[in-house]
Amino acid sequence: MDRFFAFVKKEFLHILRDRRTLLILFGIPFAQVLLFGFALTNEIKNAKIALLDNDHSLHSSQITNRLLSSGYFQLQQNLRSYNDIEPAFRKGVIKMVLVFPVGFSNDFEHGKQASVQLLADASEQNTAISLTNYASAIIRDYVNEQQGGNFMPMNIDIASRMVFNPELAGAFVFVPGVMTLVLLLVSAMMTSVTIAREKEMGTMEVLMVSPLNQGQILFGKVLPYLLLSFINGCLILALGVFLLKVPLNGSLALLLVEMLLFILLALVIGIFISSLTNSQLVAMFSSLVIMLMPTIFLSGFIFPIESMPRPLQIISNIIPAKYFIQIVKGIMIKGVGLGYLYKETLVLMGMTLFFVGMSLRNLKTRLS
Repeated sequence: MDRFFAFVKKEFLHILRDRRTLLILFGIPFAQVLLFGFALTNEIKNAKIALLDNDHSLHSSQITNRLLSSGYFQLQQNLRSYNDIEPAFRKGVIKMVLVFPVGFSNDFEHGKQASVQLLADASEQNTAISLTNYASAIIRDYVNEQQGGNFMPMNIDIASRMVFNPELAGAFVFVPGVMTLVLLLVSAMMTSVTIAREKEMGTMEVLMVSPLNQGQILFGKVLPYLLLSFINGCLILALGVFLLKVPLNGSLALLLVEMLLFILLALVIGIFISSLTNSQLVAMFSSLVIMLMPTIFLSGFIFPIESMPRPLQIISNIIPAKYFIQIVKGIMIKGVGLGYLYKETLVLMGMTLFFVGMSLRNLKTRLS
């Protein structure tokens, strides 16, 4: 029995000395509990909205202030005309537009049917539904308060309309997210084992004495996976358009170029992970941990980024999937071009160049 307890003690000590095992046992569950319990929620907070107030009355101002003080909405822009609504939505910042028509206050005070229009960006289906429900409830509460001692009936007709996705089809939301998730995970996992495989199989020395430089080795590792992943992405895109009926309102050529850029970034991230690890198993596990959790939780695919605590919103800015999802939605659903998506494109290009440089440096260290 003493030998058995000594063996168990040895195993405990072995586990406690292994940082990777401790990370799996305690680090990942701890991070998931914190994310799900405190950070990630489907409740919308501080959603950016625009205001088109053609009435400029006391009631329109009070309703606007009531919405902004609720904590659900944040005024981003004051619009001058109906022609400003579509460009505001296409920029991808505004989630909802509140419209007060001319004569709103007069109709409301004299017992007529006053109208308010709520326009929501339904490319993010759940967010659009939640925002219109929040705003409608706040406006109805305001009507009930004003009705208090007034014998004249007072009512506001709330007309809501979903922009870009009037039928609220779920595929409009999930196809861009699933495309991003599949391309990122598959591409990163495929290349994350390449350098580690060379070392495990003992062929690293062959690369060391080959006439190829580090850049040629890196490009040679990436190119086959780049072509295969691009074919994979085209198949996913075809399924989304022809089977799930997701529209392609923008340029197909631009979408394919952006897809190539994102796949290249994912492949280079995989190479970077592979250059830091010594075994294929560790490389594959690392790519899953580094890519899967941030992509699902912090990219805006499932949980609204606006509802996250400020530190997580800052961290989300380094998640590549966040920008590619915005690009796919912008091109496919909103029909925008590079003039609206240049910031996201530049970020992906910058990330690609950064990881190429880091991979070349690590590769040079391995081959030296």
